[in-house]
Amino acid sequence: MQTTPQDVTGYWKDAKGCLVPDAMVKPIDKERDRLVHELVGKARGVSDVLAKFKGEAFGDIAAFLDLSAEQYGAQLGGKKGNLTLFSFDGKFKVQRAIQDRIAFDERLQSARVLIDECLVDWTEGARPEIQAIVNQAFATDKEGQINTGRVLALRRLEIADERWQRAMTAIGEAVQVVGSRSYIRVYERIGDTDQYQPIALDIAGV
Repeated sequence: MQTTPQDVTGYWKDAKGCLVPDAMVKPIDKERDRLVHELVGKARGVSDVLAKFKGEAFGDIAAFLDLSAEQYGAQLGGKKGNLTLFSFDGKFKVQRAIQDRIAFDERLQSARVLIDECLVDWTEGARPEIQAIVNQAFATDKEGQINTGRVLALRRLEIADERWQRAMTAIGEAVQVVGSRSYIRVYERIGDTDQYQPIALDIAGV
C-alpha cells in the first residue's frame, strides 16, 4: 500500500513539494518510503506507550507519597522533589528525578566584562590556564547556547581579585530557572550485590 500523501492520483510528492509521476519513482524509492513510514508508525506507538507510562508512574508515586504522609498527619504540597523507592526485598528501585533547567540573564554580560578586566590587568602569560578556562566557559555551542555548568564552575576558582569576586556574585545572581524536566528511572539489583543496573527505557539503552 502506498503511504506517501498525494495531491493528485498517480503522483508522488517529493521533499521539495513537487509532484512526481508514479512511473518515474523507482521501486527502491517506493520500498524505502514504505519502510520509513512503517517504522515511524511503530516508533509513534512506542513513544505513546512511554508517555503513558511516565504519566501513570508520576501519578502513582504522588498518590503513594500522599498515602505515606497520611500515616503521620502530614500534608504534602508544592512541587515534589527527587526521591527513590525500593521494593521490600531491595531487588528493584524506582527513582523520580526533577531537574531544573537554568539560563542566565543580562547580568552574565556584566560578569564577563569584569572577568575580562582581570585577564587584561594580570601579567600576560602568568595565568594562561585561567584564560583558557574562562574562554571555554563562555564559548557557545552550535545553537549559540552557553554551557551553564562551565560558567558556574568558575565560582569554584579561588581568586581574591575584588573584580573577580564581583563577577562571581553577578554570575550567581544571573541564574534563572526557566523550566524543569522530569524523569522516571527504574533499576534492578545485580545478583546479591549492592549494585543496580538500569532497566532501559530509551532506545539507545536497549
